[in-house]
Amino acid sequence: MTGSLLITNARILTLAGPDRPRRGIAMRELSPINHGSVLLRDGKIVEVGPSVSTDADRVIDAGGRVLMPAFVDCHTHACWAGDRLDEWEQKQAGASYLDILKSGGGIMSTVRAVREASAEELTEMLLNRLKIMLREGTTACEVKSGYGLSTDAELKMLDAIHRAAAEWPGRLSPTACIGHAKDADVPNFVDITINETLEAVHERYPGITIDAYTEEGAWSVEETVRLFTRARELGHPLRIHADQFNELGMLDEAVKLGARSVDHLEATSSEKLRALAESTAMGVMLPCSGFHVDDRYADGRAFIDAGGALAIATNANPGSAPCFSVPMAITLGVRNLGITAAEAITASTINGASLLGFDELGTIEPGKQADLVLLRHTDERQLGYEFGGRHIDLAICNGQVVFDASQPS
Repeated sequence: MTGSLLITNARILTLAGPDRPRRGIAMRELSPINHGSVLLRDGKIVEVGPSVSTDADRVIDAGGRVLMPAFVDCHTHACWAGDRLDEWEQKQAGASYLDILKSGGGIMSTVRAVREASAEELTEMLLNRLKIMLREGTTACEVKSGYGLSTDAELKMLDAIHRAAAEWPGRLSPTACIGHAKDADVPNFVDITINETLEAVHERYPGITIDAYTEEGAWSVEETVRLFTRARELGHPLRIHADQFNELGMLDEAVKLGARSVDHLEATSSEKLRALAESTAMGVMLPCSGFHVDDRYADGRAFIDAGGALAIATNANPGSAPCFSVPMAITLGVRNLGITAAEAITASTINGASLLGFDELGTIEPGKQADLVLLRHTDERQLGYEFGGRHIDLAICNGQVVFDASQPS
């Protein structure tokens, strides 16, 4: 990769500093430079400051607009087939998310569609969604399996995610969410998942993060602990969906097992939020789910005030969060998690990057990967204030412009 790009006259949110991830009050510090310049060369950030004297192949005058690290969407289920529009109408008629799940719909309807799709079809559908994410300013994200619920189908999903990673210009972090739900038609499903599916995933993708969904109608605490104990023995990092609808006790177990994050947290008590804040695990909150499902949101304010390291993400999926826009997650987070725009920006950049192990992303500093977004706004607080419009004028990935709102698509 060759060439250089100079962006001048920008309000630069550098988020520079040694701490990764950011916790508590430190999440408010964006380390801005007003009317600054950034020089990019060969995919890297070369120089950041009030001015840059070096010539470049291309110069962009930001006109005072905000230049910031590109978004890192650290919790998505963006690999799927089919749709859930019929179930959306059921919800509008009064059915709850758990009612639909227990009746064989929800996740299981997507499972059936994924099983019928080929790996090539799944790759193509995922790449189409990733293109949308780029236009929304996301250049790195996590993508989970979990809609296969059989050894072959889960491996097919993970293969599709890895193929997409090789074609997409951004960075992907695959997660094997093999404890996403339970197939009621398969006797001893939990035992098969632990003894067969996990082992097969470990053989093909050693070291991949393992995830599960602990909730009524899905995996119990005891079943999840069994899965995670074996996964940890095999050397896999752990993440967990917990407390979306009910506080069942999985948060405590996840902390004991050394999980990297506990995600959802809508039903988590203040006491347990404090316990999570004091642990090494990050809290991941998903306000798009509350917006789409039941208007219930996690208490981001209490978690940050307790010293927690918060990340927010879209949870992009066909059922509870059909959304690919981190700016939308920020808008909802500011309104419903009780957090500030600055905290939401930190939660969706450096903290998301830290959770996924992308240490080269999330800040604008010399030597870091040149993944940046130029906002339409001159004040970053507009991300939390304005909704329903386009926030991103320019998206840069590996030093290359991958989306320019001024150009025809």
